[in-house]
Amino acid sequence: MTSDSCELLCLDLPQAEAVRARVPDDEDVRLAADRARALADPTRLRVARALAVGDELCVCDLAWVCSSSQNLVSHHARQLRTAGLAASRREGKLVMYRLTDAGHALLALLLPDPAPEPAVREG
Repeated sequence: MTSDSCELLCLDLPQAEAVRARVPDDEDVRLAADRARALADPTRLRVARALAVGDELCVCDLAWVCSSSQNLVSHHARQLRTAGLAASRREGKLVMYRLTDAGHALLALLLPDPAPEPAVREG
């Protein structure tokens, strides 16, 4: 049986310390994991994509775009906001959502924009 661990201690201290200095601390890693979990749900991923395309949308528009109920979309948009991936503002009776810079960056890694369709030439 093959083990996934070293069979002897072979620490390259200069390299290990250089790598350790570049590894984020526990709080930064926790924040990144929370953000990644926020986009691990298919509905939240759709809501995030809609916000990326639409820039800023109210919950009613998000619900229509995502073919989901307002309550469901509101819940998922709130989860994105809690994770720091979306921001919201109240405009009268509407709640408007938009992606934050962190939301745009993480979404681009997980769900890149499809390549645009080539223009059709008439000729």
